[in-house]
Amino acid sequence: MSIGTLDASRQRIYARRKAVNAVALALSLGAMAFGLFWLAWILFETIRLGVGGLSLAVFTQMTPPPQAETGGLANAIAGSLVMVLLATFVGTPIGVLAGVYLAEYGQGRWLGRVTMFINDILLSAPSIVIGLFIYTVIVTRFKSFSAFAGVLALALIVIPVVVRTTENMLSLIPNSLREAAYALGTPKWKVILAVTLKSAQAGVITGVLLAVARIAGETAPLLFTALSNQFWTLSLGEPMASLPVIIFKFAMSPYENWRDLAWAGVFIITVGVLVLNILARVLFRKKS
Repeated sequence: MSIGTLDASRQRIYARRKAVNAVALALSLGAMAFGLFWLAWILFETIRLGVGGLSLAVFTQMTPPPQAETGGLANAIAGSLVMVLLATFVGTPIGVLAGVYLAEYGQGRWLGRVTMFINDILLSAPSIVIGLFIYTVIVTRFKSFSAFAGVLALALIVIPVVVRTTENMLSLIPNSLREAAYALGTPKWKVILAVTLKSAQAGVITGVLLAVARIAGETAPLLFTALSNQFWTLSLGEPMASLPVIIFKFAMSPYENWRDLAWAGVFIITVGVLVLNILARVLFRKKS
């Protein structure tokens, strides 16, 4: 085969690869533009309708009864904060400890494999299934909706997220750091606490913040557990209002002021989740 024939063959292969690359790049850019278009539209509508519904009364008054002209979301905002914070407080230690076990003790053991399998099931389970489970175990047994049941449902959503993030972050820590600590006579529990967890703390905190961002907008579990409450209450033994449930109820109502409050709640949740995601990314980048 002559040199000219080889050059022509190489040119054809190069042109074909270049064409395939151009098509793949165009499809990728098109998919990205498609996703960004809907995201931008959602954010635009949320800002346009949400800002219009904001007022001082939203943060100072209780949710209004039907046909009332004034009202706010103070009790729903407080209820969401209470349940989300308590669920994070309950779920985070369990998730971190389970993640530590999987990364440091459970590798290659049957208990570790079973734990990982169950955690993956919980991670992918629909939130409404978790809400129905807590409803069956707690609500029907005590014959009352309660914020306590809502906290448990949200904690079950937090745990698998924190477990997966903690396990992944600890697995990224080089074994050389552990071996250096062992060489100095450091016990394993102290190696985990002072070396591996400290090195992976940014990733672990990021996972916790992302879990908080996820449960902040969960509606289905709270419909089965905490339900709602028109009045101000911080008692965990009673039904408690929350922003996602109030948004669900008010958005479908025939009253215009209720729909305005629903969009205001959507805006508040969106801003809160956005702030948490930005905080997680900035924190992770800084620590890295």
